[in-house]
Amino acid sequence: MNPYDNVRELEKRIAEYAGSKYAVALDSCSNALLLSLVYAKQKYNIRLVELPKYTYVGVAYACLNAGLKIKFRDENWKGCYQILGTNIIDSARRFYRGMYIKDTLYCLSCHWSKHLKIGRGGFICTDDLNACEILKKMRFDGRTENIKPTDDNFIYPGFHCYALPEEAARGLMLMASMPDYNDDIPWDGYADLSKFPIFTKDHKSDIKEFDDKLLS
Repeated sequence: MNPYDNVRELEKRIAEYAGSKYAVALDSCSNALLLSLVYAKQKYNIRLVELPKYTYVGVAYACLNAGLKIKFRDENWKGCYQILGTNIIDSARRFYRGMYIKDTLYCLSCHWSKHLKIGRGGFICTDDLNACEILKKMRFDGRTENIKPTDDNFIYPGFHCYALPEEAARGLMLMASMPDYNDDIPWDGYADLSKFPIFTKDHKSDIKEFDDKLLS
């Protein structure tokens, strides 16, 4: 048995539970968001995204690390929210059967404080087979699974953030008793990220352009 069969089986279980066709397992929700943002940036030529100003700092850093600029908004979100300017959903605090939103890259967390308490890990749920295949390469250093680097073709961005078999095995055990419905985890303790210049500097003209497009 290939130890990574655990990862593939957990991906199937997560997709079936969420209501998507596919799921991509990674080492964290932060990296699920990062890869989704890099993918969306290249596919849709995105430069600027919009976040709630009260969210986990790792989300804002994922945007910066993807080469994107950030505008913040006031939003009292519950469970999940959309990164505006993209089709990406941060659902780190929501986990119930059928939660997937059609035509999105729907990102989940497996941190010990969340519903699926693997300890670390994350998923990207999608109905897009092409996106699924590309994101699986991106998580594995841009490589194709089961192909030697000497025989592979490298055309996508590569990151080292794939899920481990032992963590997937724990996830499979936890999913066996996962209820169909879980209450959203309340968010608290988030800093107002709009106060930090690292996330907001030098893009006022981009924000105006973003607003003009939203209103047009």
